[in-house]
Amino acid sequence: MAATLEVRDLVKAFATGHRAVDGVTFTVPAGEIVVLLGPSGCGKTTTLRCVAGLEHPTSGAIAIGGRTVSSPTDGVMVPARQRGIGMVFQSYAVWPHMTVAQNVRYPLKARGVRRADADRQVAEALDLVGLHEYANRPVVSLSGGQMQRVALARSMVYRPHLLLLDEPLSNLDAKLRVRLRDDLRRILKATGMTALYVTHDQSEAVVLGDRVGVMRDGKLLQMAPPNEIYNRPADLFVASFTGASNELAGTLIARNGEFGTVDLGGGQRAEAALLHPLAPGDAVRIALRPENIALGARNSTNSFEARVIERRYLGIQTAYDIDLFGRRLEVLELGTAARHEVGAIAPVTLPREALWAFRDTGKVEVE
Repeated sequence: MAATLEVRDLVKAFATGHRAVDGVTFTVPAGEIVVLLGPSGCGKTTTLRCVAGLEHPTSGAIAIGGRTVSSPTDGVMVPARQRGIGMVFQSYAVWPHMTVAQNVRYPLKARGVRRADADRQVAEALDLVGLHEYANRPVVSLSGGQMQRVALARSMVYRPHLLLLDEPLSNLDAKLRVRLRDDLRRILKATGMTALYVTHDQSEAVVLGDRVGVMRDGKLLQMAPPNEIYNRPADLFVASFTGASNELAGTLIARNGEFGTVDLGGGQRAEAALLHPLAPGDAVRIALRPENIALGARNSTNSFEARVIERRYLGIQTAYDIDLFGRRLEVLELGTAARHEVGAIAPVTLPREALWAFRDTGKVEVE
């Protein structure tokens, strides 16, 4: 039966004093899929391992289904095997000397489940992951994607309260990763299982997660549905990490509700969405996604002239580098025909709702 996961003020500090996880708090309601997203070393896997019981937190508390499984202050540290969790790792971790069915059956055998019940549960799990016809094959005869499905079936066959997945698709080739990524959400939703998934891949995060938590330097910066992460990022790092690769620096000179006028220098001004509390005179940095720039389009607001300085044809889309205000910006244009030549001067519109102004802290936001 699916259970709620609660993580409160979680801290994991190592002997050096470095905090791999620094005050992380979030809740995963029963039946929800939450994805922890961030660059290498941000603390997402350490958070997962603390939930699993494979790491001992320094402080904070973890509860699964209302039962506290970790609370150093209270002397509580429930062993991993008693937490009612399933786990899928980066490696397939299958037993090579067993068949597919024997791999999936093993957790039931260890739990003393009767043979008839085990047969039924194994068949259900293999049906769910699309491997029923492979039940009696040696597991080593399968492809990488099929072996990862075996690992998934094995982790779900005993219906754990919580499923933990640590970058399970990272060892697969790109095409197979996309196919299994799309299937994985369907499989998890079919079981109604609560899941915590870790990845550094933004496309995995938005496809799989009901909510996505972006981490950096051990801190949870934002936890929200994927569309909010992508359209209302909490700060410049979240915006940059999730694809808003263009940045413009300026000064806020006026505001009107959620929008403001930004002086970009050289007499150029643009209206932008203010995603931080800002006042006139504040230095700002604006994040802008390449796909949100309208090259070749003119509007009444935020329309300028730009010069195309580079073009890369990608088949179903074209990537351009343009010179705007003396700054190099990337633009993505959908379609199989490239419309703008290198050296051409073209109108460009920057939609004000897609220009996100944040307070300029002077820090480099993406490593």
